[in-house]
Amino acid sequence: GPVPEPAPGSAVVENLLLSVDPYHRELMEEGGWDLGAPLEGRALGRVIASRDPALAEGDLVFHRYGWRTHSVVTLGTDGTRRIPTYEGVPLAAHLSILGGTGLTAYVALTRTLRLQPGEDLFISAAAIARLLGAGRIVGSTGSAAKVKALTEDLGFDAAFNYRDGPVGELLAQAAPDGIDAYVDNVGGDHLSGALSVLREHGRIAWVGAVAQYNDPANPPAAPHNLYDIVHKSLRLEGVLVRNYRDVQGELEEFLVPHLQSGRISPDVTVAHGFERTVDAFLGMLRGENTGKILVEL
Repeated sequence: GPVPEPAPGSAVVENLLLSVDPYHRELMEEGGWDLGAPLEGRALGRVIASRDPALAEGDLVFHRYGWRTHSVVTLGTDGTRRIPTYEGVPLAAHLSILGGTGLTAYVALTRTLRLQPGEDLFISAAAIARLLGAGRIVGSTGSAAKVKALTEDLGFDAAFNYRDGPVGELLAQAAPDGIDAYVDNVGGDHLSGALSVLREHGRIAWVGAVAQYNDPANPPAAPHNLYDIVHKSLRLEGVLVRNYRDVQGELEEFLVPHLQSGRISPDVTVAHGFERTVDAFLGMLRGENTGKILVEL
């Protein structure tokens, strides 16, 4: 279709980076894919035409009108905001550790779990957890190569391949003294395994359930050990990052100095070319990426 024209108070951006995420798989079941229209998704774009005095040509904008090459955006609508330029911070950071992925991890750790220095954690967001003073950090992944990357490159104290056996047993081997907290992106056997290893008064921040996205009509049975929540006085709380957009500034204030110093860096896999968007999405669901997968237009 033709590149749109901006209405008064809006601007046209040419998209530079698109994010493909697990929640897009959920939208397939929830009616979020409209026939003949592009899917929504997190994106970064550069303003090429503006009828908003607050947006100048060349400004960088975060918005949720991805999966297309150009978008009409309005500041303050659906989380649309101008992206500040931080020296030494790559653009990809704004769709990974400074974007929805990082904000979700930060909120789960600081608001939901209220992680305390020295506490042991089972999680998939090690960089932020380490900066917050976490003790032992354990992760799970789907291949031996990724286990090596987690422990050698990304700061995990231990990791395991969940295909090697029951998650609860593998987690108990990696955290023989138990864990204090768990950030759950998987559900199913990962949640059950975490329940078995959590110490008394442990906490769970439930972010996602990738294990059931491909078959929502037949989700995994509830964990057989769900009563451990009562037996151990555990707390389980769901996390919806859209309820915490006001924390974005706090996240950037916390992380940008560490990005600039090189203490942490965005962990991303980049697919080049708009035509690779669907390939990147399917690859993400199959676990082919390391870190956040982005599409560079």
